[in-house]
Amino acid sequence: MKLQHALGGLENLGPVNLETRVFVQDWEKRIFGIHTVMMAESAHLAEALPKYPVDTLPTSFKDSWTWASLRTGAESMQPFEYFKFRYYEKWLMGISQFFVDKGYITADELARMTAHYRIQPDAPLPDRPSEPIKRQVIDYLLRGDSGLRPLPHAPQFTAGQTVYVADPTAAEHTRLPGYLRHKKGTIREVYPGAFGYFCSTGPDGLGAPMPVYRVAFDAGDIWGPELCEPNTTIYADLFEVYLQSPNT
Repeated sequence: MKLQHALGGLENLGPVNLETRVFVQDWEKRIFGIHTVMMAESAHLAEALPKYPVDTLPTSFKDSWTWASLRTGAESMQPFEYFKFRYYEKWLMGISQFFVDKGYITADELARMTAHYRIQPDAPLPDRPSEPIKRQVIDYLLRGDSGLRPLPHAPQFTAGQTVYVADPTAAEHTRLPGYLRHKKGTIREVYPGAFGYFCSTGPDGLGAPMPVYRVAFDAGDIWGPELCEPNTTIYADLFEVYLQSPNT
């Protein structure tokens, strides 16, 4: 069961971090920028809505990279490591491991470059401006990439219907908060259309377009009435594959 990415209701994890700054250190802006450029050059954009001319970009990056890729890297971390590192440190580790796994850089090369900049933090960074890539990044930031698709079938559930949350096999990445598994909820809204996920989560069930629902939960049913304020409702947007009828 994946828990470290959705901690609602878990106890004994120490004080809540109330840091409000988006970027605490300057290097965090750079890792955010690297992630953004990878998203804008992602191979899947050739078939996205809208389609982008990524197959003609003058770039050596030829893989798909989405928010799901970033989250997969973070959620794959050993849980104690996950809690030890700060937010953008998890991004840095996930992106670095992706480049090593895909063969863009070896672990030894990464270690050498890390040592180089640790000793010489002001050493110049590689700078290879590209006007086509710059245009692609700006275009992607303006137009984005929608997962909305036509319905492949009629929605299985309707507004007002009671449902139970499924307990799919744990995978590297999930969009299902661990604290909702097996819980009873009520469908409050059936969103128009269907939504695809930008990568397969394997046995977890996401990938192909499917209906998405807004589901309401009584907080007392999730964490117990003694830990919740009365009449508290928790809402979650959930893919259809995560829901079951009471008779299932």
